[in-house]
Amino acid sequence: MKKDASTWISSGLVLLVFLMLWQWGPVVLGMPEYVFPQFTRVVQEAGHMWSNSDLLGHFWITTLEVILGFVLGSLLGIFFGVVLGLSPKTESVLSPYILALQIAPKVAFAPLFVMWLGYTIYPKVLVAILIVFFPVMINVLSAVRTVDPDMVNLVRTLNAGRFQIFRLVEFRSAMPSLFSGLRIAATLAVIGVTVGELVGGNKGLGYLLVDAEGQGNTAGVFVAIAGLTLVGLLAYWAVVWLERRVLHYIPRANVTTV
Repeated sequence: MKKDASTWISSGLVLLVFLMLWQWGPVVLGMPEYVFPQFTRVVQEAGHMWSNSDLLGHFWITTLEVILGFVLGSLLGIFFGVVLGLSPKTESVLSPYILALQIAPKVAFAPLFVMWLGYTIYPKVLVAILIVFFPVMINVLSAVRTVDPDMVNLVRTLNAGRFQIFRLVEFRSAMPSLFSGLRIAATLAVIGVTVGELVGGNKGLGYLLVDAEGQGNTAGVFVAIAGLTLVGLLAYWAVVWLERRVLHYIPRANVTTV
């Protein structure tokens, strides 16, 4: 659903108030720059990092890592969600191990991946895959398990084979839940990549964040955080855009619009 003019104006006013508080709040509260820099100081630092620290290059490296981690983690989640959803016995066998993998703190894996794979793109992508995998898998598994049996029986009476039942009924029924999982996964992928870059990165926005923190450059930390937030927003909006085109057949009242 498209936002009307009043919604856009209201959103713009909220942003304006936020920026005004950011600009003059530290001055009113007497906060030194190294604690909470003003908005204009952060903008100046962003320009400096753009010119001298290759901010755009680091931004695209992080974006690439997020895309790879999100896509690969989502594909694994879809695959295991479908397999476990269609085979309760397989779920009984594998679910303890999948649950253990989910419970294990992902931050703890990042140093291990760096030790194995070095300061490359692969540790960051692997951490993102681990974080993305579970929400996608759970959503798909639950959706496949709750398919209307009457619809399955109806298609079966039309002499549909097992793959046709899956393609026409089970997978289509799982699509709304799948995209709900993908929305969550899009933001979690940024967290996974950031953790990897913080632990063992020599490129990317996470690396810039650590570098700025080491220099006591609070404005630079804010720039890196803003860049990571932008990457997350772009990933989320991409999923929303795709959802609206894939699920165009579902009434708008049943499709979330955030």
